[in-house]
Amino acid sequence: MFNRLLVATAATLFGSVTVQAADLSSAAPSKYEFSSGTYDWTGFYGGVNAGYGFGGDKTVHTKGQAAPNIANIAGGARPGSVDLDRNGGVGGVQLGYNYQFGQWVAGVETDISFTDVSDSRNIGTSQLNTHLALNNKFESKIKYLGTLRGRFGYAFDRTLIYATGGLAYGETSQSIDMFGPTGNTQFSGDQSRFKVGYTVGAGIEQAITQNLSFKTEYLFYDLGSDKLNVAVIPGSGGAGTGYDSRFKNDGQMIRAGLNWKF
Repeated sequence: MFNRLLVATAATLFGSVTVQAADLSSAAPSKYEFSSGTYDWTGFYGGVNAGYGFGGDKTVHTKGQAAPNIANIAGGARPGSVDLDRNGGVGGVQLGYNYQFGQWVAGVETDISFTDVSDSRNIGTSQLNTHLALNNKFESKIKYLGTLRGRFGYAFDRTLIYATGGLAYGETSQSIDMFGPTGNTQFSGDQSRFKVGYTVGAGIEQAITQNLSFKTEYLFYDLGSDKLNVAVIPGSGGAGTGYDSRFKNDGQMIRAGLNWKF
């Protein structure tokens, strides 16, 4: 549903830009070309963006809940720490408003992006006494990410350099499966959660025409951490009650975008 909404929103925006561009043939050329005066950044705008996201704090820390589980972590039968290097493509839409006073520009922007920022790893270990092979699968993903940010910058006519920061939100997903020596699942846990945090960054935007601009942007985001209960599966041969694993949900994005000023 989210992907269909994202595509529909982008298509609507693209259609609006296309219709307005088609009207250029009947409008005075000077309306859509730069004049010799200073460019004005004031106004509402909307656009699309795409880029790449990569993780921040990669380490997943796991602790045992009961004595057998604590011993398994201490002896290496189950991994106490695993690095998940989440990365992948991002793409979405944004809406905002700028107000220019002198060469300073202040504004607010909201955006939402589908992300494929994820990673999964299989970690091989062995039982403490029998030394039989065990397997442990860890997965983490950011499903989507949205922001509501202030922007403040300095305009060199058609070039705007800005800092930005504000609210970040998104959906996180984690799962862990710990397998026995015969390949059966002995411990398992998975969850998806809506998370709220913050984001900060900076960017540069260049006006191409009176209405169209191109931007590049860097953002750091932090959605806090998640605790996952990896519970024992009854009858599986797993001892104790299970494990607690903690995931950090921070990362970075570099993206480029197009804005149309209405």
